[in-house]
Amino acid sequence: MKGVVGVIGLGIMGGAMARNLRAAGWRVLGFDIAPERRAELAAAGVETAADAVALAREAPVLITSLPSGEALAATVAALSGAGLPRRVVVETSTLALADKLAAERALAAAGHVALDCPLSGTGAQAQARDLVIYASGDAATIAALRPLFLDFGREVHDLGAYGNGSKMKFVANLLVAIHNVASAEAMVLGMKAGLDPRRLVALIGSGAATSRVFELRAPLMAEGRYEPPTMRVSTWQKDMAVIGAFAAELGCPVPLFSATQPVYAAAMAQGLGPQDTAAVCAVLERLAGVARDAPSHQES
Repeated sequence: MKGVVGVIGLGIMGGAMARNLRAAGWRVLGFDIAPERRAELAAAGVETAADAVALAREAPVLITSLPSGEALAATVAALSGAGLPRRVVVETSTLALADKLAAERALAAAGHVALDCPLSGTGAQAQARDLVIYASGDAATIAALRPLFLDFGREVHDLGAYGNGSKMKFVANLLVAIHNVASAEAMVLGMKAGLDPRRLVALIGSGAATSRVFELRAPLMAEGRYEPPTMRVSTWQKDMAVIGAFAAELGCPVPLFSATQPVYAAAMAQGLGPQDTAAVCAVLERLAGVARDAPSHQES
C-alpha cells in the first residue's frame, strides 16, 4: 500500500480520483454528504467515512472536490476545529479565489497546509487519468505529492504561490467555454448544410480546425446524447460565474467568453441543466431549425 489518502466530495471528479487512487495502490477513504455517492464508491471498494473529520483522523492527505464555496467553508471549519494533527488539504474544486484564500488562512491557523490544485479535464478524462493538475502553494509539499498526483492525472505543474492554480484554471476554462460553443456552432452549420455529423467529427478532428474540446464533445453532439454527463450544464454555470467575476474584477474584457453565456443560459432554460455541456448543440439546433430522426437530445 502506498499510503492513506482521503477524498472529500465523491461526485464526478472526486469519485473518479478515489477509484483511480485505489486502483494505483492507495488506501482511499471517501466522504460525501450524499448517501448514494458513498454507497456507489463503497461498491467500488473505496472505504467510506461517517464525516470529513472521521476521514481526516486517518488520512494525512486530504483531497477536496466540492460544489461550492459554502461547501468548502463548512468542510474547512470542521477540519480546523477538530484538533487534528498536521494535514495537507489538496483543494481541487473550481471556486472563487476569495473562497480558496479564506480556506487557506483558516487551515494555516489550525496548523494545516493547504494547496490550491484545480484540475483541467472532463469527468471522462478523470476516469481515464487524463487530468492536468494546476498545483499552487508550498513547493516542497507539491513535490512530495507528485507521485499521488500522477496516480489520478497525467501531468502536474507547480504554478507557484497559492491561488495561481485557480487563476490558471480560470484561463483554461474560459477557452473551454468558447471552444465548446464554437464546436456546437460548427456542428450545427454542417448538419444544416446536410453533412453527416459523424463525418464532421472525423474530418474536423483530422484538420487544423480541431481542438481538444471538439475531440471530447463533438462525438456527443454527433450522437445527440448528453447523458451521463462529464460536466453538467448546471455545474458549468457556477464555473462561468466565477470566471466572469474574476475577469470583471481585473477589468479585463472577455468578449468571446461573454458571447457564449446566453447559449449556456438557454440550455438551462430548456431543462438541459443535468446534461453534459455538449448539450449546447441542442440549443443551437433549435435556433437553426435542425431536426433529426432521433431527437432524444432535445428532450428535457
